[in-house]
Amino acid sequence: MSRILSRAVPWFPTATARYSGGEELVDTVRVLAADDTAALRGLVARDPVVNIFMDAQLEATGTAAPTAGGSLVLGRFDGGELTSALWVGANLVPVQVGAGDAVAFATAVLCLHRTFSSIFGPADAVVPLWDSLRPECGQQAFDVRAHQPLMVLGHQPAILPSTRVRRTTAQDYDAVLPACAAMFQEELGYSPLDSGGSFYRSRVRTLIHQGHSFVDTAADGSIRFKAELGTVSRHATQIQGVWVAPAHRGEGIAAPAMAAVAGSALALAPVTSLYVNDYNRPALATYRRVGFEQVGEFATVLF
Repeated sequence: MSRILSRAVPWFPTATARYSGGEELVDTVRVLAADDTAALRGLVARDPVVNIFMDAQLEATGTAAPTAGGSLVLGRFDGGELTSALWVGANLVPVQVGAGDAVAFATAVLCLHRTFSSIFGPADAVVPLWDSLRPECGQQAFDVRAHQPLMVLGHQPAILPSTRVRRTTAQDYDAVLPACAAMFQEELGYSPLDSGGSFYRSRVRTLIHQGHSFVDTAADGSIRFKAELGTVSRHATQIQGVWVAPAHRGEGIAAPAMAAVAGSALALAPVTSLYVNDYNRPALATYRRVGFEQVGEFATVLF
């Protein structure tokens, strides 16, 4: 039962104490407040591709202060200057966090008494943070993906895009949802619809409404390929959820379809990115064929 509950974390809110911003949790680390917004934006701007999650959150909320939903940002300070940060919501997402920050942030996170669905971001931040959290956090990771190449494309794709790929519409929802769930289950080993499926369904609907969901459909209306722009800011986008239906794998549709998605992404921001498991050799080859180049390494801890 505990394993099932841990897997359900992304779709259920965690009951936590409320913070207004400014609360010091441990020495050098406190909850950021509205007055810290400019400093946090400056921190994010050091690498808007790597920090795209936090960049998009700032664009959506306009503030570094805790959100109405209970998410917050922890900041570490040196002489009054914000030097690194950590998004704390359903996930933990480091921002310019170095290995030397791991213990301080882990100690602060433990003070919050929260549970999380994942930790993701640069490997040199995620791995030390998890190593520091693991002995005391009370959550067991069911997978640690320590090597995920971060790849970017800042120019038009190197191959011709598929003309079959299009943005989805509300009418596509009934076909898109099962495809998204199938991809999720292949990737993580369980269905996002098993527990609290309404939250996942809402996420799929939102991506469609935003114009961030793309498909290639067969003549019978079934989905051959799908992908989403999971995170979008003015500075960058991040492609997620890339999936080819099993019946159409090996047909050579992935690279042209990815070129089409990347082209649409580059119309929204000057660079698009993605990260992929290092053992997924076919995907890596596809992305390189499109023109993506590795610029770093992410890691993900899944609970």
